[in-house]
Amino acid sequence: MGKFLAALIVICSLAAGIGIYYLQIYAFYEPVTATGTDDVQMTLMATGQPEPILYEDFEAIDADSSPIRYRACFTTTMSQAMLTETYQPYENPVPLEAPGWFDCFDADEIGAALSDGSALAFMGTENVTYGVDRIVAVMPDGRGYVWHQINHCGEVVFDGQPAPEDCPEPPESN
Repeated sequence: MGKFLAALIVICSLAAGIGIYYLQIYAFYEPVTATGTDDVQMTLMATGQPEPILYEDFEAIDADSSPIRYRACFTTTMSQAMLTETYQPYENPVPLEAPGWFDCFDADEIGAALSDGSALAFMGTENVTYGVDRIVAVMPDGRGYVWHQINHCGEVVFDGQPAPEDCPEPPESN
């Protein structure tokens, strides 16, 4: 009887592990349907408002289970020099890992390029969801990437603290 119970525990643990892996990597992600006109936006320095940029080959995934699961890839013909003169840079960008099956988005490659200065990061949309910014990074060859990153307001409010003075009022929780 003891061997049977031990085997049952191992089988149940293995099934639970496989189920959790599947849920984290595959189950909640959905492809984002491209509009073809405003899928990639960056915040103008002049107005502080996001506007669409020129892009092609847009591919994205998202999940309703978390506001930071959005990832996108695209290409642009806009030069980094033009982008830096027009759009608001983003301080301390940290690309988040994407599921391995979404192979156009390599967070390690993007992070290394941001660290060595070959890729540039820009504010896409501030507070796309309260406390979360949409970040856009562009490589020298025109490859671009988009992800969501928790901003300083979100870090504080999500820890249960009151919003800092320079942050918008958080939405009412239900």
